[in-house]
Amino acid sequence: MVDYIMSLDGYGAAEGWPGYWGLEGPEYLAWLDGQEEHTALMGATTYRLMSGFAVQMPDEPSMAALTAQPKVVFSATVEAPLAWANTTLVDGDAVEAVRAMKQDADLPMRTIGSLSLSRSLLKAGLVDRYRVVVFPVITGATGHDRLFDGYPDITLDLVDHRTFDGRLQLLEYVPTVLDAPPSG
Repeated sequence: MVDYIMSLDGYGAAEGWPGYWGLEGPEYLAWLDGQEEHTALMGATTYRLMSGFAVQMPDEPSMAALTAQPKVVFSATVEAPLAWANTTLVDGDAVEAVRAMKQDADLPMRTIGSLSLSRSLLKAGLVDRYRVVVFPVITGATGHDRLFDGYPDITLDLVDHRTFDGRLQLLEYVPTVLDAPPSG
């Protein structure tokens, strides 16, 4: 599963805004804490960011849970040994590694951020679900990390949706990567 949070205008983050754009509420946080056990997949940038948070906030419940779960980082620039507990480094081709992992996986797999990794897995047809939580902000002036730049054309079949705290929208889809745009 590719799993993103984003502003309404498609950014994954924005300068000067707090995490979750300051809009995380109790219902959303409880839902996050109740997610099924899974293996987290990430690239080097996300690994460096999240492992830093884990060091800064080791007792914060969601960070403690993330530290305890299995994680795989795909990178040619991160060096072993990894300091973040329960993390495996794969320095080879991420697409081939995930293809093999899917055949032998005991747990479902989800990306955390990791735009390039998510894009590569989607293009390779390895993404079974695509989930976004849309935060009701527009960060056109300060937004960065545009989520969909460089993506192929994709159709999305909605399979789940939910509203958290009266303002956050979860949308979960089954993606189909198109070889060519649909003619009509």
